[in-house]
Amino acid sequence: MRLTPFPRLILEKEGPRSLFRGLGPNLVGVAPSRAIYFASYSTAKEKLNGVFEPDSTQVHMVSAGLAGFTAITVTNPIWLIKTRLQLDARNRGERRMNAFECVRRVYQTEGWRGFYRGMSASYAGISETVIHFVIYESIKRKLVESRAQASMDQDEDESVRDASDFVGMMLAAATSKTCATSIAYPHEVIRTRLREEGSKYRSFFQTLLTVPKEEGYRALYRGLTTHLVRQIPNTAIMMSTYEMVVYLLQR
Repeated sequence: MRLTPFPRLILEKEGPRSLFRGLGPNLVGVAPSRAIYFASYSTAKEKLNGVFEPDSTQVHMVSAGLAGFTAITVTNPIWLIKTRLQLDARNRGERRMNAFECVRRVYQTEGWRGFYRGMSASYAGISETVIHFVIYESIKRKLVESRAQASMDQDEDESVRDASDFVGMMLAAATSKTCATSIAYPHEVIRTRLREEGSKYRSFFQTLLTVPKEEGYRALYRGLTTHLVRQIPNTAIMMSTYEMVVYLLQR
């Protein structure tokens, strides 16, 4: 497989281990972040179904927004450390900064507020979550309706699901995440710029105006392909697993 210039440059300058920089905080952050997110989403959805029309677009939008806000607020320090470690460029053979050193450095140079850099961009990214869940729930509802109709025609028990149902959920998740990420991706670039140590970027809107002015509007979509390659299978597996767990718990 032919490497693109950027990965090849990293390998030549910093070695293969550099491609896994920030993996520790990422592994530590994924479980609590997803747990907080889905717990908040399910709770909000249950409560809002009694306020709005059950399983309506409004319910999905507000639930996704509240869940995103909660998860971002709690876990932002973890993602900041991950980003700092990823941006810590060292030549091959030089000692790498570890997560504990990064935490100490952030606190010493920026205080507690430093751990929440880029959170404004993460809040802006809630729009991606909202778009994702609105599209996902819409596709999911159509799949469920189609399944129910097929079960009635064949006199089957519609409460019993097979593998094809979860494959459908995976495809629904992949489709919705692709659409949402493609629309809201600029917040990812802005968030990374804000989290970079010693950067000239100070706020969400200042960064949003500065990046296109200095680098062109295409800079706001830099890294989109790589991000999609990571996010689409991750989201498809995560959402289908979530649906399977909910289904098993309700049986």
